[in-house]
Amino acid sequence: MISILKNTANGLETLPDIIPNCWIDVVDPTPEEVARLQHELNAPPDFVTHPLDLDERARTEKEDGALLIVLRVPYFQGQGADVPYTTVPLGIIHTPTLIATICKTQNGVMHELVGGRVRGLSTAKRNRFVLHLLLLTAQKYLAYLREINKSVDALEDRLQVSLKNKEVLELLKYQKSLTYFTTALKQNELMMQRLQRSHLFEMYPDDEDLLEDVLTEIQQALEMTNISGNILSQMMDAFASIISNNLNVVMKFLASVTIVLSIPTIVASFYGMNVGLPFQDHPLAFMLTLGIALGIAVLVVILFWKKDWF
Repeated sequence: MISILKNTANGLETLPDIIPNCWIDVVDPTPEEVARLQHELNAPPDFVTHPLDLDERARTEKEDGALLIVLRVPYFQGQGADVPYTTVPLGIIHTPTLIATICKTQNGVMHELVGGRVRGLSTAKRNRFVLHLLLLTAQKYLAYLREINKSVDALEDRLQVSLKNKEVLELLKYQKSLTYFTTALKQNELMMQRLQRSHLFEMYPDDEDLLEDVLTEIQQALEMTNISGNILSQMMDAFASIISNNLNVVMKFLASVTIVLSIPTIVASFYGMNVGLPFQDHPLAFMLTLGIALGIAVLVVILFWKKDWF
């Protein structure tokens, strides 16, 4: 799908054709749309297809006066997915007359950008547009990290009383997400440092300040991701031991109950033999047998209770 947008007095408006100073937003294009972009964009054809590779790493490439910036943006696949949070490549084609963004999937970063939720966004100011997009990407990483931490806290409460591996497997999913985030943020940081060395954003002082903010946000997101990943890794080891300990407590309780219940069975077995027994002719022989069995059982219960075996 191709959307052509441009700033007006009423905000971002959709246009039917490509004009100077517009923004071309491309999401999962068809082969016909890819061919159209390769024909109409003043950029090498490969710049259109590279961001559509889901394994493309963050990098920059300049050719024929056009600049390609590929960054990894966070992508939420859903709580039921094997990896709830992952990353996808987003391509930014920067030309002297327009700017284009290309991504294989619709993601939260582009949704907010298209929705006009970024203040001061202008399609004519292409350098600042790129910086706003990079800053929004870093902020989206931080937002998803907070959601991951909330989900992990909820799982932690459930794990304290759990006897199953379901919650540990859920934690493993989030650990995978944090691994994807760490790898992508490192690539984005290297790509940003390369852009900084290229002096692309030194034309205006405001752009330089915004570039510093972007680098700060990316480094903060990377640091938080590393901390969350380390905590989650240690937590998984700890809760694996807790689950094993909870199971041991249950087995200890069941073993104690089995011992207590076996005492009346033993007493009844002795007094059920076909031989001469004490008090066998006494009218209260059954009550005496029952009392002896229950008395021994109560003593065993008291002993186990004092030793905290129950």
